[in-house]
Amino acid sequence: MNKSLWWLAAFIIVGVLLGAGIIFFVTRPPRGEPIVLLPVPTQSPITVYISGEIENTGLFTLPAGSRVDDVIHAAGGTTDNANLDALNLAKIVEDGEQIIVPELVISESNVDGTKPVNPSLILVNINTATLEQLDTLPGIGPKTAQNIIDFRNANGPFESIEEIQDVPNIGPVTFDKIKDLIATETSP
Repeated sequence: MNKSLWWLAAFIIVGVLLGAGIIFFVTRPPRGEPIVLLPVPTQSPITVYISGEIENTGLFTLPAGSRVDDVIHAAGGTTDNANLDALNLAKIVEDGEQIIVPELVISESNVDGTKPVNPSLILVNINTATLEQLDTLPGIGPKTAQNIIDFRNANGPFESIEEIQDVPNIGPVTFDKIKDLIATETSP
């Protein structure tokens, strides 16, 4: 019986120590600094002005990251006389930007078979245009716009608009889309 009392005493001591350890870990104050959760940052909305061949001219507030196409839809769409080929609808707009939807001029071809240039459009001078101005041309994105700037910086100004086809990523198909929208100082 003496041996069983020792076992019982050992179990009681182990139980008391185990209970004291659990109580110590549960009741002790936390160590370190508490974790502070910050709110998720949200981007501010942007305000864009749109005019031209659009149903509702004015200021429109949109979420950051909106595109030209989103602004056109917010303005109620375009008129039947809008020239959407002159705009890069996928371009992300910035706060305070102005978008002008140009007029589509439908007219007969000239006697020589060429289409007349729309006089209501402001031509983009490929010798002085910024990356943002070049990016507005159809078929020209930011990378190709930068290629145009790099090419003219390395080779000097373009003598004619046809020389833009020497820029990487601009071939005859792209040139056909932009030829009526670009100019050089020497262009008529």
